[in-house]
Amino acid sequence: MIKLERLRTYIGGMTELVTSSDSEPVLLDEGARLLADLVRHDDWLPKPFAAASGEGYRQYLLHCDPLERFSVVSFVWGPGQHTPIHDHTVWGLIGMLRGRERCEEYSDDVDPRGEHLLAPGEIDRVSPTIGDVHRVSNALENEASISIHVYGGNIGAVSRHVYDAGTRAPSAFISGYSRDVVPNLWDRSTETRTGR
Repeated sequence: MIKLERLRTYIGGMTELVTSSDSEPVLLDEGARLLADLVRHDDWLPKPFAAASGEGYRQYLLHCDPLERFSVVSFVWGPGQHTPIHDHTVWGLIGMLRGRERCEEYSDDVDPRGEHLLAPGEIDRVSPTIGDVHRVSNALENEASISIHVYGGNIGAVSRHVYDAGTRAPSAFISGYSRDVVPNLWDRSTETRTGR
């Protein structure tokens, strides 16, 4: 059974956090702690928001704060799928839920800086302050990987940049989302009927 209350609790915690602080270091530190609590469990993400596609990676909106102070997104990577080199222009946290991700880091001038892997339960951070340009890929050859991303804005509507791997030239883009629905976090009728 899907335990959607874990996502509801997480969103409540993030809402309290962005209401009480606009300090990026606090948001990244406390937000990482909250996200680690969420991705520690793998029993809450509804199947439609965990579906891979052969056409490319998927970016499913799970929640957007009504004031667009943060958004929560599941990224689903099929085998061999990756993003282009891109930036975010806002702070972000990445929590690994299933599988493994490879993150190739770049400087603001799009020079390679290194790479690292994320395993389930691990958290990564991005922002224009600490490093914002990277390329992400599924590190597994035979199965999907899923990560939960939290951004300091409605990331699907934020104007950002992709970078040509050869010339390093930026191009503006707005990512959008892969579905036009979000999970219904607020129907507690099943919980009420079962006495949970």
